[in-house]
Amino acid sequence: MESSRKKMCYSTTSTRVLWIMVPFILVSIFFAFGNNSKISTSLFSSSSSWLFSSVLKKSSGDEQPDFQPKVVAVAVAGNGGANREEALLEDYSFNNSNSFSPLTAEADQEVEKEAQELKEIQQPVIQKNESFNISLDEPHEFPSLNETHALPIETRIKRKFSNLERLEAKLWKSRAAIKEAAMSGNQTDDADYVPSGPMYWNANAFHRSYLEMEKQFKVFVYEEGDQPIFHNGPCKSIYAMEGNFIYQMETTKFRTRDPEKAHIFFLPISVTSIVHFIYDRNSREHWNPMKQTLRDYINLVAGKYPYWNRSLGADHFILACHDWGPEISKAVPELFKNSIRALCNANTSEGFKPSKDVSFPEILLPGGTMDGLIGGPSPSRRSILAFFAGGLHGPIRPILLDHWENKDDDIQVHRYLPKGVSYYGMLRKSKYCLCPSGYEVASPRMVEALYTGCVPVLIKDHYVPPFSDALNWKSFSVEVPVEEIPNLKNILAGISTRQYIRLQRRGKQVRRHFEVNLPPKRYDVFHMILHSIWLRRLNMRLRGVEYL
Repeated sequence: MESSRKKMCYSTTSTRVLWIMVPFILVSIFFAFGNNSKISTSLFSSSSSWLFSSVLKKSSGDEQPDFQPKVVAVAVAGNGGANREEALLEDYSFNNSNSFSPLTAEADQEVEKEAQELKEIQQPVIQKNESFNISLDEPHEFPSLNETHALPIETRIKRKFSNLERLEAKLWKSRAAIKEAAMSGNQTDDADYVPSGPMYWNANAFHRSYLEMEKQFKVFVYEEGDQPIFHNGPCKSIYAMEGNFIYQMETTKFRTRDPEKAHIFFLPISVTSIVHFIYDRNSREHWNPMKQTLRDYINLVAGKYPYWNRSLGADHFILACHDWGPEISKAVPELFKNSIRALCNANTSEGFKPSKDVSFPEILLPGGTMDGLIGGPSPSRRSILAFFAGGLHGPIRPILLDHWENKDDDIQVHRYLPKGVSYYGMLRKSKYCLCPSGYEVASPRMVEALYTGCVPVLIKDHYVPPFSDALNWKSFSVEVPVEEIPNLKNILAGISTRQYIRLQRRGKQVRRHFEVNLPPKRYDVFHMILHSIWLRRLNMRLRGVEYL
């Protein structure tokens, strides 16, 4: 009986223990499988925040595989939790560890499959503009899970720039360099010549601009047209600069035979030759044949090349020293309005526009060279106050001759020089050389004065002096208004000796810019003409270092 009770007691006790243990077991199973399910769901469900894939690099041969896993992670903005952060850190630590067991081939295939799936789903996730990506190339620190990160989407399209766009970009750099030189005041070293002094509006800007021209400027010369009207011109007359420039332009290093590399296009027309060979003084319509020649030439190059029509002539230039150059250029409206016209006859009352046209000097070379023309005595050995000799034509010279011809020994004004008197000898004896306009504003007397050390006196209306973008003519010459011709002696005598010596010395310094060299030398008249054209192509002026 007692034994029976003990058995029942043990049975009851076991039953009780069983009933007590079962719930504990069930609860343990629930928590164990429930948590794993939760982690699995949080990692791989559609609302998951992180997707991982290990990209494995295996070595070849019988050596032990060298696994270099790198993490690819794509995060969707959401509220992060401790479990996700711990899982993230654990996975990141795993993928950057050098000591772990090699994966099986089967596991390797699964990893590659995951990587492929990740690649497929990565694109739509990024398009939500709520995600970020971590590069495969370098390890990164993971950002906070509590922040929203927008993926910077950059679309890079390789654009093929045209030759013209590349040329314009280089010109923009030149403009910036010139302006920087003007503002900084830094002088560039130059073995030949370093501009300085009040003869230049801005010596640093001019020097930088000149060096940029030497480095970059390219000119295409049209080869159409036959001599003597095209590709030729006088070299010994008063219009000698036409022939000299055309010849030098066709042989200079600035010339390019590839029009796609050209900044500007030169029309090698000699207006002097047009006048000489086509002008008919007996015809009432003498302008028409000369202008028609120019029209035909422009139509020829415009029909053969695309460059004239591309800019309507704005990146083209002509050069003319003849007095009729401005009038003949009117034959083609685009040439007159748009193109750069380099003219000796730089008369603003006849349509010369300083913002786009170029004034260059009229130079008479009797022997074709400067031999015997350069140099003169010191200021103390010049006994004549002022000198002029020339024909009576135009509106200004009659006024000058009427007031001063043979009336004062200090103001030597002659219509014709006495026999045996040397013209250049008189220039070298004089302190000031008078340069009045004739029928046109251009005159070789300004350059003759500079050559012989005489200070030029400009008596002209509506005239733009040569190279006045860079040169300050008031620092080495004297300007006298036409209405002040009767007071000419008082004006010149009123200039102190000290100031006169300054004017004369500065004139000698800038003389190099007016010299004609064969072949050309740096900073001489050929290069100064080209530099003025270069400035117009840049759309800059050096006086204020501003765009035109």
